[in-house]
Amino acid sequence: MMNDKLVFLGLLYFIQGIPYGLQSSLLPVYLRGAGHSLTRISLTKILYFPWVLKVLWAPLVDRTGTKRYWLVGTVAGLALTCLVSATISPDVQYMVVAGSLLAMNLLASVQDIAADGVAVRLLRGQGELGLGNTVQVVGYKAGSVFAGGGLLAVIDVAGWGWMFTLLACVYGGVALFVWGAPVLDGESARGQGEGRRGPKDVMQPWKVWRKLLSVPGTPWTMFYVLTYKLGEQGAITMFPLFLLDHHMTARELGVWNGMVAMAFSICGSSIGGFLLSQYSIGLLMRRVFMMRTIGMIFQSSLLVVLEPSPLMKGMAVLSLSLQHFIAGLITTLTFTTMMNCTQRAEESIQATHYSFLATLEVLGKLSFSALAGGMVDTVGFPIAFILFLFLTSSSALHVWRATETGVLKEQLKGQPL
Repeated sequence: MMNDKLVFLGLLYFIQGIPYGLQSSLLPVYLRGAGHSLTRISLTKILYFPWVLKVLWAPLVDRTGTKRYWLVGTVAGLALTCLVSATISPDVQYMVVAGSLLAMNLLASVQDIAADGVAVRLLRGQGELGLGNTVQVVGYKAGSVFAGGGLLAVIDVAGWGWMFTLLACVYGGVALFVWGAPVLDGESARGQGEGRRGPKDVMQPWKVWRKLLSVPGTPWTMFYVLTYKLGEQGAITMFPLFLLDHHMTARELGVWNGMVAMAFSICGSSIGGFLLSQYSIGLLMRRVFMMRTIGMIFQSSLLVVLEPSPLMKGMAVLSLSLQHFIAGLITTLTFTTMMNCTQRAEESIQATHYSFLATLEVLGKLSFSALAGGMVDTVGFPIAFILFLFLTSSSALHVWRATETGVLKEQLKGQPL
């Protein structure tokens, strides 16, 4: 039964990562090759906006219909959107391409709410939560790599139309699979009971928000997900640019930071699920956050070595690999912490609660990534990395205090220190 849950969730999160891969990796290269300006290409980032706003329609998904209907409807909608996209000529129909991707992001964000709600209900116990969130993170990354890397490699041969026709078949097959998935068999009766009282609560959103904020552990988790990646995100964004200025070529960075580092990230996310089946989340978070702080100290020390050398390149690659490995591990721990908090909420608002926390997590990462470049331009790499190190140390202290006196204290009991 557990394997059925993991396969089901892994498939949902895999197809959820496809629009991100299309937009972040495939589309910029294809549009640039078609002669579009960098300004037009950069404006496609606006199309991610449905992911930031998804918490607004999460109560509707939570309180009306069943998760099976929402999943089948959104995945089928993605299949139809891909079929329409297959008829587009991206060389001359830029706005139509943008509209198609906006629709994909909107549908995928709604699908994410339903998938998260299913995951919260299906996964029980720390072992299942750890494995389930590993599948979530790795599945999403795998879908992104499939769309952004795999399809980019064949688009010159297959062409735009055939590529989106293939994606339509993938989404259509998954929609049929979800329709008959036995892991959702208990949804119908529950959904009918919730649906009778759903519209009233949807029309009174202040009651939903009051319930969200009253869930035990929510205030701490909100602050945590907003801040836990600030220093790490700045370093991940800026350190490759430092290497480009002083030590490495763009091609070398493409290999080490784009491929090898991503492999380490997926490896870290995968190992996170295994570790959660062996140790408490409080113990793991305490130790892993200290490891990340030490890794940041090591990486920051490399900024003083400006002369390119094989040793420096080796140390830089080691630093990048460790950084992405720990980042992947922390991501799995974080999503497990979020889901653990959400499971304390009443069932009728669980998908909304989890979507709210996930939106804050995205906002925290994106906002600091946008500011990191201006920070480096203003004060330089060394001072900026001191700030990154301070933020990383502060998040480690925040977690440490939570294991001593806060919401993670119970998670540490009975574990060897």
